[in-house]
Amino acid sequence: MNRIDLGGRRAVVTGGARGIGLATAERFLDSGAQVVIWDVDADNLQTALDRLQGRAIGQIVELTDEHAIEAAAREAGSIDILVNNAGITGGNGKTWELAPDIWRHTLEVNLVAPYLTSRALVPGMIERGYGRIVNVASIAGKEGNPNASHYSASKAGLIGLTKSLGKELAKTGVIVNCITPAAARTPIFDQMSQEHIDYMLAKIPLERFLEPAEVAAMISWLASEECSFSTGAVFDISGGRAVY
Repeated sequence: MNRIDLGGRRAVVTGGARGIGLATAERFLDSGAQVVIWDVDADNLQTALDRLQGRAIGQIVELTDEHAIEAAAREAGSIDILVNNAGITGGNGKTWELAPDIWRHTLEVNLVAPYLTSRALVPGMIERGYGRIVNVASIAGKEGNPNASHYSASKAGLIGLTKSLGKELAKTGVIVNCITPAAARTPIFDQMSQEHIDYMLAKIPLERFLEPAEVAAMISWLASEECSFSTGAVFDISGGRAVY
């Protein structure tokens, strides 16, 4: 593992109790950062904190609730790095067969929540003249996966949010980028049909799923001072699937 220097930085990782979020928290800690995990699942959060052997702080946060986020932000203190990783698939189905409440909730978790966390933490970054925001979007946000219109739309929206926010913050010292991973075999697979999982694998030229540690490596560089001239950008990590 190449050690990215995040010494002296304090990071919030949303959805950090499992999967990509937990791998990112571990990589950040090994790179010298202080880590605060925001997650809604108390049991998984405690399991993650036990695995991290007390090196990270955990806060139970409902990420679709602006008041909960504002309270968590005050408790977390000065934050230099925000990783908007938390997300759900919302299951699979044809667009016209998906229930409206499922469609709306998927957008709330995957798109509105990153807006709310950015809204809470960006002012402090601007005041200190430094910040890094990494949004975890998806290859589905570029291509639009069939039977996942709600998920695809939410991730496309997150790409758009990244580009807008990056331009707004361009002269402040705050850098904003996003990544578009192909599927990684994490607990989020439990929300998908086997047919959809097989479809995603068939689309990856490398013929395997992404490993969470591989995503964490890219996120760590994007969260570092070395990432200094890319903002509002989209970084591919799709095993060759992406064509742009």
